[in-house]
Amino acid sequence: MRSLPDESMKLIVTSPPYNIGKSYEQRRSQEVYIEEQVACIAEAVRVLHPNGSICWQVGNHVDDGEIFPLDILLYPKFKDHGLKLRNRIVWTFGHGLHCQKRFSGRHETILWFTKSDDYVFNLDDVRIPSKYPHKKHFKGPNKGQLSGNPLGKNPEDVWDIPNVKSNHVEKTDHPCQFPIGLVERLVLSLTNEGDNVLDPYLGVGSSAIAALKNQRNAFGCDLDAGYVATAWDRIHALRAGTLRTRPMNKPVYDPNPKGK
Repeated sequence: MRSLPDESMKLIVTSPPYNIGKSYEQRRSQEVYIEEQVACIAEAVRVLHPNGSICWQVGNHVDDGEIFPLDILLYPKFKDHGLKLRNRIVWTFGHGLHCQKRFSGRHETILWFTKSDDYVFNLDDVRIPSKYPHKKHFKGPNKGQLSGNPLGKNPEDVWDIPNVKSNHVEKTDHPCQFPIGLVERLVLSLTNEGDNVLDPYLGVGSSAIAALKNQRNAFGCDLDAGYVATAWDRIHALRAGTLRTRPMNKPVYDPNPKGK
């Protein structure tokens, strides 16, 4: 990241390790982990464009059965740089480990920060179908007219998107990879075509694919050479038109499939 120019990235979107001992990380004390995050956050703020956004997707650190929400621990580290929190997005998913001594975790969070009050937000590009698309005003000066936006509704701040498990079409050998559709919603809403998107914990490249798929420039780095090689393979497959991805707004479950 130190090789990147100041204020060169419109979006920094990532999911750092949670310090829980996964194969791609070395477990350390919570204090050391936070110090490492602080260093990465400082570089992210340096390279962030004045009109840009940072999206830090995290879950929980777990120690001896106790959970430590990383978004709560990291929030003040972003505020130290004067960033402004625009949303705390809850990403919910239906599958994961089953707990015996607490309720099973089925959500993580995305902290969306901006550097200024002048930031990109393309809501129309990420609208989802309205629950009642033909609902009309029943009184007042707009009586009889559609009450909702014809392009759909705001996707709100709770996103139900499947995580990448063994039967997911995007699954690679990474144990905790981003679903591309999750990042696409951030790329489309928080950047414009031709903008630069950076993932400082690139993994197998889902954020890069979300950027390239939507005519943005992708930047990323990772310490695991094997994951970087997989990321390149996926990017080449994207360019060749052979990469399988789950559509961004595909419902998790359709109770009325076609033909039923």
